[in-house]
Amino acid sequence: MTFSAIVVAAGSGSRAGGDKQYRTLAGKPVVRWSVEALLNAGASEIVVVVAPGAEARMAQALDGLAGWRNVAGGVERADSVRAGLASLACAPDAPVLIHDAARPLLSRDITEGLIGALDHADGALPALPVADSLRRADAEGVIAGAVDRAGLWRAQTPQAFRRGVIERAYAAWTSSEPPTDEASVVQAAGGTVRLIDGDPRLLKLTYPEDFAMAEALTPRQTRVGSGYDVHRWGPGGSVWLCGIEVPHDQTLIGHSDADAGLHALTDAILGALAEGDIGDHFPPSDPKWKGASSDQFLLHAAGMVADRGGRIVNVDVTLICEQPKVKPHRLAMRERIADLLQLPLGAVSVKATTSEGLGFTGRNEGLAAQAVCSIDLPAPQPAA
Repeated sequence: MTFSAIVVAAGSGSRAGGDKQYRTLAGKPVVRWSVEALLNAGASEIVVVVAPGAEARMAQALDGLAGWRNVAGGVERADSVRAGLASLACAPDAPVLIHDAARPLLSRDITEGLIGALDHADGALPALPVADSLRRADAEGVIAGAVDRAGLWRAQTPQAFRRGVIERAYAAWTSSEPPTDEASVVQAAGGTVRLIDGDPRLLKLTYPEDFAMAEALTPRQTRVGSGYDVHRWGPGGSVWLCGIEVPHDQTLIGHSDADAGLHALTDAILGALAEGDIGDHFPPSDPKWKGASSDQFLLHAAGMVADRGGRIVNVDVTLICEQPKVKPHRLAMRERIADLLQLPLGAVSVKATTSEGLGFTGRNEGLAAQAVCSIDLPAPQPAA
């Protein structure tokens, strides 16, 4: 299935708080969702219509993707679509899908259905039947009457046409008012437009609250990571454990502050992300990390989760040692980790156990820590 596509991304998005096409949805820019979906569906070329001067910003949003190019749009949506059509390289009889960047959750079923519908019509668009009861109101919000919803549909995008059909229809448009969409342009030129079943997930991001709805609709996965760390005891007057300085007659020896609890937890988060271990990100051979607070290691790992559109669900740290006594400091440790990770206290567990005098911890030679975390991430999409 070969087709060309135009993604209209030149609007200001003011009702959604501005520049909604560049805002992050589940870890990536809104516009990237549409471009990736069209590439994965088989688009041979994609023209992304951007606001004049926004070319560099779009390049950043679509970094790493091939098969697209941008063109500057106009004041009205119709001007942007015309600019996109003029930039296409496809033949006049080639299918063209015209899509709004503000509808990110496009499925392959929709694109296939649209192209198939062009065998029997001049154009096609996905649509949903109106299910809610409709009312007409006056300027003050007083109901003036009911509206019969029979035969009413909520139009979505992409809208599909043969290139020659939509270009001839735009050339024949004589109204002084800009068209609401491409389907109305083709219909005004005498063409037929067929409806296919739309997708409730293909909502348009119009208002700020729509982003929360779209986040809830993105495919998600829960991942679990584990971490383990050991440090030996040495001379000192206190020890750092789970972000808290605990008075003690020894300290843990390490390149940083040797906080085994936070090191294990950092490794657990990195493990859930499949991003190596703490040594990969903060090499002990690098002098800049000598004596460093382990808080920054944990914050780095948590930031990687956020950058992917994910969130940490809960964490569990176990300290294995004969000394010092952990219980008097456990609440402070939990509170510190909760503060660093922006988690409710109930999502943070810190426990301690001994090894019953066995092994290096039992001989008071060192302290060990293990940690487990679960994270919620957007499910990986097929590579574009």
